[in-house]
Amino acid sequence: MNQKISKGLLETKSVYLNIRDPFIFPSGRISPVYVDCRRLISYPNIRDEVVAELVRIATDKIGLDQTDVVAGGTTGGIPYATFLAQAINKPLIYVQKSPSGSGSSRQITGVIEKGQKVILVEDVTADGVSVLRFKGGIEIAGGRLTHCLCVFEYRSDKFAMQDARETLSKQGIVLHSLITWDDILDMAREENYFTRDEYEQVLSFLKNPNHWWQNLSR
Repeated sequence: MNQKISKGLLETKSVYLNIRDPFIFPSGRISPVYVDCRRLISYPNIRDEVVAELVRIATDKIGLDQTDVVAGGTTGGIPYATFLAQAINKPLIYVQKSPSGSGSSRQITGVIEKGQKVILVEDVTADGVSVLRFKGGIEIAGGRLTHCLCVFEYRSDKFAMQDARETLSKQGIVLHSLITWDDILDMAREENYFTRDEYEQVLSFLKNPNHWWQNLSR
């Protein structure tokens, strides 16, 4: 399944690469690549593959008896949370990273009861910071978040890049991802999606994500 989804991301041009004008993430990290899982909602075939895998994880790894509510993180996680909630017949909410500007301290849209167990759905998880912000909003509303599902995780087991997983584990959250950088790179090499230099730069980024740009600039 991860091969199908990885190939789908590449075929739908949802993986952007720009070495000379790289992407700057909210955390300040500079990256030569950006993965936009939001594009996949416009492609029914690959979208169905993603939803099927989300359902499998929610059912087999987390357990429907451990799930009272499905939450979508704004904004990229909302469509996937909607698909999942519909498929497993669970209530849906969505959660903002911070309270709205209307004077309310609530970050939640929808209905959640005190003590309910929540699965958070994200499109992409990089360092886990956004998930922790969503966790705060869910807890203020009375819910309990111990599992997060994401389509793409900025993780590479080959290069010991596990920022989000480690951060969330310390806060009692289990992260479940459909695909990682290892999956994308294996498929990109198989399909010749990157040039040799582009592939090497992505590898260089994964080996040293916090200082990749400094090394390139020398």
